[in-house]
Amino acid sequence: MTKIDPIYVGHNAAQHLIEYCGQQGLKRFCMISDNNTYAALGSQVEAALKAAHLEVTSLVLTGAEIIADEHYLIHVLINAPLGECTFISVGTGTLTDITRFVSHRTGRSFISMPTAPSVDGFTSVGAPLVVGGVKTTILCQAPIAVFADLDTMTKAPHRLIAAGFGDMIGKITSLADWKLGSLLWEEPFDQTIYNRSEAAINQCISHADEIGQQTEAGVRYLMDALIESGLCMLDFGNSRPASGAEHHASHYWEMKLLREHRPAILHGAKVGYALMLVADRYAKVRALSRKDMLDRLEGATLPSKQQEAEVIHAGYGALADDVMKEHAAFLNLTEAGFDTVKQRIADKWDAIQDVAEHVPPPEQIKAYLSAARAITDAKTLGLGEDEVKLGFQYGHYLRNRFTVLKLNRILGLPLT
Repeated sequence: MTKIDPIYVGHNAAQHLIEYCGQQGLKRFCMISDNNTYAALGSQVEAALKAAHLEVTSLVLTGAEIIADEHYLIHVLINAPLGECTFISVGTGTLTDITRFVSHRTGRSFISMPTAPSVDGFTSVGAPLVVGGVKTTILCQAPIAVFADLDTMTKAPHRLIAAGFGDMIGKITSLADWKLGSLLWEEPFDQTIYNRSEAAINQCISHADEIGQQTEAGVRYLMDALIESGLCMLDFGNSRPASGAEHHASHYWEMKLLREHRPAILHGAKVGYALMLVADRYAKVRALSRKDMLDRLEGATLPSKQQEAEVIHAGYGALADDVMKEHAAFLNLTEAGFDTVKQRIADKWDAIQDVAEHVPPPEQIKAYLSAARAITDAKTLGLGEDEVKLGFQYGHYLRNRFTVLKLNRILGLPLT
């Protein structure tokens, strides 16, 4: 198990960084930021490193929208110094993921210095990258330390804080989908990690008003929860405890917006909105009686591989082949395998209903988001009604995971 030590959330993070570097004998650094995060914290960190007579190369990424894609990854790889050094990411999720990937691929470690509580990936091992237009999570490495400056984070634009809240409570359906995957698709499951993640979610919900008001206490509660979620992914070995149907829809929308050269909006903002819609899918499952379920299973048929391939090509175009590779386990499902899944649904219906009962109704989810002043409508995300539907029609193909959308399809319930 990878250990991150220290994880510091508090004041004067730059000074704590300098003390840590002295203790560890670290002398040479490559700092990654963008124009906004350099102004917010990066310039302070750079000055502190130089004042301590430490060598630092500062790479400030520029552009209307920084994306963790081939362009920025190669830019950092080309401009990073050769030889021994430690990377420092000063920023939010995208900058952290770029730094995580480059440091891992060059055999170096990195330190994370978040500038806003916007995502749960600061302490995780995976880097969600856009490669060839497809949103793909690459296993890399966790930071060796985290120094989150509370003064900087409380001054962050509220849209970043609201996005962090959306990303965090999105785990409500991530966890529900994880249980479904364990029950129906034999996915690995860890109850202890489930409980830890659930506690982090509840901490955010309990303090939604403070998070919405951007108080120091609210920002700390949110950051602590996001860090814990990242640690849950780190301890489990992948993103399964923190990513379900709500994330898959968000990834699809992001890929579509980027492909069309439109602003992609913050990841967590899309996750929070998708959460409301996925919660509605669980409400539809809750409404089914055992008889309704059995009648629907009786009429359920396995789509042919050719049919599914045509749907994937319609939704992903030139990216379809990569998506089909990820979805192979479902595409190659035999009639016997499909019958096994249907039998599991029938046998475990009480457990499935229990999972659904633990997902709040969409109206309650909306109230949580509103309390934190997070986005609750598609228009603000820049999505049309038809595009929202596409996220649920095609998003579930992105990952080899069983979610409520897979269950809805088998039971003949509409996905949107």
